[in-house]
Amino acid sequence: MSSKLYLVPTPIGNLEDITLRAIRILKEADLILAEDTRKTGILLKHYDIQTRMQSFHKFNEHQKLSAYIKLLEGHKTIALVSDAGTPSISDPGFLLVRECIQNDIEVECLPGATAIIPALVNSGLPSERFVFEGFLPHKKGRSKRLGLLKQEERTIIFYESPHRLVKTLQQLSEVFSEEHRVCVSRELSKIYEENVRGTLKEVADHFSDVKPKGEIVIVFSPAI
Repeated sequence: MSSKLYLVPTPIGNLEDITLRAIRILKEADLILAEDTRKTGILLKHYDIQTRMQSFHKFNEHQKLSAYIKLLEGHKTIALVSDAGTPSISDPGFLLVRECIQNDIEVECLPGATAIIPALVNSGLPSERFVFEGFLPHKKGRSKRLGLLKQEERTIIFYESPHRLVKTLQQLSEVFSEEHRVCVSRELSKIYEENVRGTLKEVADHFSDVKPKGEIVIVFSPAI
């Protein structure tokens, strides 16, 4: 393989959700950059991938950028992975990709796992036009962002943490109405996968009684 940065999607839960090409790239690369080497190590062990691995996450990506650009300029091949899904989608990756492009280093993103598309398709809500909002701001700017979305006509997708889920559903009810349709997907592709569909009020009530766990995606329709 020639010098190149590969962005390699990894399973969001089920380890079988990885492509044959992704496995080959991870085996052939000179170095794997992982958001959490312990989590990625489980995947590498499962597929007997012996490639050297180093950590690359939001707390060290700025100081490590130049070192990895030098490796790539020295005709090395690097595979970037996140804990789950596709790098740079609410995960580290953007800064390294931008730096590679500015230095005329080839970048290729493999197609593969992401939680956004399964959650959208599972929801039963309109899927021909949608917008991905990532994580909402925790405090500052949260109300403003939700207010801006009041003008949105497309289906909206959020990531959310379990302990903020009910609050987010209640805030959506305040901005829109309790009768707007929503689907909350959690633990996609895992043993305890769950998709809870209904109005904002119905789904908020459900998760007020049954405390949510795991990775969560909210799919929300601005149209009732």
